[in-house]
Amino acid sequence: MKLIDSHCHIDFEEFSQDRTKVLQAARANKVEKLIVPAVMWSAWDDLITLCEQHRELHYALGLHPMFIHAHEPQHLRELADYLHRYRPCAVGEIGLDFYDRSLCIDKQKEFFEAQLAIACEQAMPVILHVRKAHEEVLVALKKYPVIGGIVHAYNGSMQQAERYLKANFKFGFGGMLTFERSTHLRHLAKHLPIESIVLETDSPDMTVQQHRGERNSPEYLHYCCSALADIRQMSVQQIADITSANTLQTLNL
Repeated sequence: MKLIDSHCHIDFEEFSQDRTKVLQAARANKVEKLIVPAVMWSAWDDLITLCEQHRELHYALGLHPMFIHAHEPQHLRELADYLHRYRPCAVGEIGLDFYDRSLCIDKQKEFFEAQLAIACEQAMPVILHVRKAHEEVLVALKKYPVIGGIVHAYNGSMQQAERYLKANFKFGFGGMLTFERSTHLRHLAKHLPIESIVLETDSPDMTVQQHRGERNSPEYLHYCCSALADIRQMSVQQIADITSANTLQTLNL
């Protein structure tokens, strides 16, 4: 069995003391590849260096909406240059976050649309962060029709999911699937086309029920795989094969 963690922040400070051991544990738990989306311009070079040191790591480059206070207009020009020079697997993590009311909505929209335009110009998929803003994101995707991508930690409606599907997007599901109380997410995971689902951990956040209260880790991805297998009434091997193929196809790995 081979798994792909389609969204993992292994470059974050939370892993600075034991990153190598965490990656070894992930490999031991059948995680073959990990996608590491960037969040800020200042961390891009370190992220690229880290991924060059570990063959299982693949990076995306972008400006995350939750760090909007740190983003400057010149970072958009840098993004276009870095994408052309390094050709990461995606533009990400980008999007809109209306849940955190301390974040400037107008600046978020400006940077999100600019990054979608860059992704269109360079024909690259995107990795989306969306909280309380699916309608606004879907409107932006109409204006800037990127080639597709992944909606990380999807929690929108089935009707919104159908519109994402038409725009060639996959949906990321992770640790929250392991909690029986996550009825909406489990409903989505059961009824969305299996060809549209990818697995993720979002480490170090959003950990699984089996390690509740602890730092999340890519080595726990198999719990997410098992939860999805139970929900879909499929084998763990089938889920691993299909979700891995979905990630490979979407990000051209």
